[in-house]
Amino acid sequence: MNLIDGGLFYFNFTIKSIVKLNLKGKKILLGISGSIAAYKSALLVRLLVKAEAEVRVVMTQSATEFITPLTLSTLSKNPVLASFTKNDAGEWNNHVELGLWADLIIIAPATAKTLSKCAGGHCDDLLTAIYLSARCPVFFAPAMDVDMFKHPSTQHNIGKLVSYGNIFISPEHGELASGLIGDGRLAEPENIIKVLDAHFSQRPVARSKRVLITAGPTVEPLDPVRFISNRSSGKMGYAIAEAFAAAGAHVTLVSGPTHLKASNPNIHTIAVETANQMFNAAKEHFEANDLIIFAAAVADYTPSYVAEQKIKKQGDSMMLDLSKTTDIAGTLGAMKRPGQTIIGFALETENELNHAEDKLVRKNFDYIVLNSLNDPGAGFAHDTNKITVIDKDKNVQRFDLKSKEEVAQDILNIVLAKWSEA
Repeated sequence: MNLIDGGLFYFNFTIKSIVKLNLKGKKILLGISGSIAAYKSALLVRLLVKAEAEVRVVMTQSATEFITPLTLSTLSKNPVLASFTKNDAGEWNNHVELGLWADLIIIAPATAKTLSKCAGGHCDDLLTAIYLSARCPVFFAPAMDVDMFKHPSTQHNIGKLVSYGNIFISPEHGELASGLIGDGRLAEPENIIKVLDAHFSQRPVARSKRVLITAGPTVEPLDPVRFISNRSSGKMGYAIAEAFAAAGAHVTLVSGPTHLKASNPNIHTIAVETANQMFNAAKEHFEANDLIIFAAAVADYTPSYVAEQKIKKQGDSMMLDLSKTTDIAGTLGAMKRPGQTIIGFALETENELNHAEDKLVRKNFDYIVLNSLNDPGAGFAHDTNKITVIDKDKNVQRFDLKSKEEVAQDILNIVLAKWSEA
């Protein structure tokens, strides 16, 4: 089993934006082994504390040569442990108690030696004894030189640990302490945090669900160089996709042109450009999904004729002949089968609630998410949004202005509650 090529439990996130909504109150035990990459542990502790997790740090003796326990105890607000005994009086650090205390253990950096000891069940220090006593999920984030990481013995040990149910956060590619370039760099603390947060976002009720989401704008070509589009960035739809995928759902994301990329491996992205392409992709996957969320800003009209060559400027005015596009949400909403849930979006500028309720009924939605361009910070291009959610029974939930990641969590929670009731 070659873990370098992507084992079953391997994660490789490179997105720098962090959503830390699920670490609050979690008990995290951070194990640090002797690597030059141990300096990154300080930032990792800082990010965990900032996410309101409770952090305890356990170091190997060699790790203390790279970063001081004082630094980490100051950041974690807890004593740092590095041996079985607390003092000369013989008081001991109870490895069993520590293993049972943690909601999650993350060993970062995990050296080749530590991987070998854990794989072989050797526990001659406090960290490896805690590992063998743990009943919680254990994550390993390796750090070592590229040839050490690729060596068959290291890969064998990783394979054994994965077979035991442990989870690995793959090292990143780049310049190493030796000066070589390759895989072996400890994953950046921001990326480790994202993996841990995603772990705690898993919801059992979501794991068997399939979710179809449309996102972003569509572009309707006039000629080879010009098109009609809108200001949608796709941020809201992508945030929703990430939230549902992190909860364990299998997500199909039909996306118009955007610079965004989905990071979760549970998201299958289908790139489209025009409204017609988006309709065809959504229709193809509609029947197989339990939840459909129409978050895209789809063009209502498209040019009736697309010029094969660039249109030359002529005269003082220009008339465009436009044809109505297929109403994706309305057409597919009419095809809704029992057991499916559909959520639509409405971006309004006046009579917002009335227009949203009308759209909810006409398009056979179960919920509609209302945005008003009259609310500062809401709508296109912003990193924030302010929503009102209306269900088919006319119940209204109003939410404050939040980041789009937090708005996505609010939408996720509404759906999870519905699925749990069912």
